[in-house]
Amino acid sequence: MTSTTTPPTGWIHQFEKGTSDLTLLLLHGTGGNETSLWQLGRELAPQASLLSVRGRSLEEGSPRFFRRFSDIRYDQEHLKSEADALTTFVQEASQHYGFDPAKGVALGYSNGANIAVASLIRHPESLAGAVLWRPVMPLEAPVQVPLTAKPVLITLGAMDPYRPYARALLSYLQDSGAEVQTEELSSGHQLTRQDLMLTQRWLQQHFSA
Repeated sequence: MTSTTTPPTGWIHQFEKGTSDLTLLLLHGTGGNETSLWQLGRELAPQASLLSVRGRSLEEGSPRFFRRFSDIRYDQEHLKSEADALTTFVQEASQHYGFDPAKGVALGYSNGANIAVASLIRHPESLAGAVLWRPVMPLEAPVQVPLTAKPVLITLGAMDPYRPYARALLSYLQDSGAEVQTEELSSGHQLTRQDLMLTQRWLQQHFSA
């Protein structure tokens, strides 16, 4: 598997066609790239198509999906424009590679989870669901949109220093009508085997992965 920027253009990415209708949109954390979650995605959903994307913002050379002013203060305009651009890219990629974008599920870690949240809120129709590992609410004063019955899995680390900043996201999703499953693990910000077990079970339950 090699990374490519052609076509659709604009985002460095990897794609592999699966045998099921499900497509996982893999979104790495800060400092990762399009290869970071690849093996996990294949392990979690062996039959799914995988579309893994590299964030276009750089922080001291480390790829991210949007700029930030501090660990918890984000460049709102850049966040929104990149969420919109990512949504457009996925639509173009679906036509180029031949997968159904309506059956796409975001699987994001940390910064990748946060761009998935922004994309879901700004374009609710763009994702069938989302797995959010260690997310926070990245948008300031987000517009409430209906996400009725849209399945979302959130895994949080009880000892994660970002854990308190997830409260606003949980409240938002609860008010949106999304079908949210929240799991708090005895961990920090890093991923654990329990995250993966919960995710695999959730994917099988909601998407027959």
